[in-house]
Amino acid sequence: MRIGILTGGGDCPGLNAVIRAIVRKSVQSGDEVVGFRDGWRGVLEGDTVPMDLAAVRGILPRGGTVLGTSRTNPYALQGGGDRVLATLERLGVDALIPIGGEDTLGVATRLAEAGVRVVGVPKTIDNDLDATDYTFGFDTALGVATEAIDRLHTTGDSHHRTLVVEVMGRHAGWIALHAGMAGGATVVLIPEQPFSVDAVVEHCQRRFDSGYSPIVVVSEGASPKDGDLVVATGERDAFGHVRLGGIGTALASLIEARTGREARAVVLGHIQRGGTPSPFDRVLATRFGLAALDAVHAGEIGVMVALRGTDIVRVPLAEATAQLKLVPVERYAEVEVFFG
Repeated sequence: MRIGILTGGGDCPGLNAVIRAIVRKSVQSGDEVVGFRDGWRGVLEGDTVPMDLAAVRGILPRGGTVLGTSRTNPYALQGGGDRVLATLERLGVDALIPIGGEDTLGVATRLAEAGVRVVGVPKTIDNDLDATDYTFGFDTALGVATEAIDRLHTTGDSHHRTLVVEVMGRHAGWIALHAGMAGGATVVLIPEQPFSVDAVVEHCQRRFDSGYSPIVVVSEGASPKDGDLVVATGERDAFGHVRLGGIGTALASLIEARTGREARAVVLGHIQRGGTPSPFDRVLATRFGLAALDAVHAGEIGVMVALRGTDIVRVPLAEATAQLKLVPVERYAEVEVFFG
């Protein structure tokens, strides 16, 4: 078989491990793998690179993706879907393995409905893709955020100031929830639970009264009960998402004004995406890659490999992309115990 692979959306630690696993196993099964550069752009334009053993040597511990990525949406362009189908036919691609999050796999779902043999691999540091317990990249991003919080505790206590740590999470607060709990944050704010500024200030003041300085962890998509999302610009990407940013700085200003103590904002941003993937993410990504190739050989169409417990299973792509996996109320209640 001739199998196409691509990585779309935001870069993520573990992408190269998936690519490596697919290529290594394809050699044993006698398949040919062709990589599309820069996500769906490569498929639209027929921009490819052969993926053999030489192409994947040494990439397991590397962050990012050797294939490149983009937020290109074929269906946002006139005739884009037809161009993708034409490219796959012209290049003789028998099956396609797209590696990405909700947007990338949303395109994959539409291609599967058009008859393309597609097997998706879930990827997002936000861990918000439904139908899988975890996505690779999340564990690495969580480790980066937790280490930052650990370091900020000492400088915050030394200067007697509040430190507001803004982490990624547009609609889902999994990074903030886990990093906040692991790092002993004073308050954790997530998109699923609009927050009270008064309550946040009260928790910070209580922390100061105990002789320590507060750490507030906030998802970029979190918002106060009486306000809207804070956006850095009015720009939207090809999938219609507004570029977020600024909630950490805005919140730090409010806390400083209300407590009379200095407050600083730390925006981790793309630091969470970069660098060497954790062992957990390398193993999960490798298992996803192997399972995806198995699904292709089994003749599956329109499925995604997913982690359920410790097993890798196959689920319908339509099910996986129908809705985001958000933080449930009971999980947020666990971290609320430690506020203040």
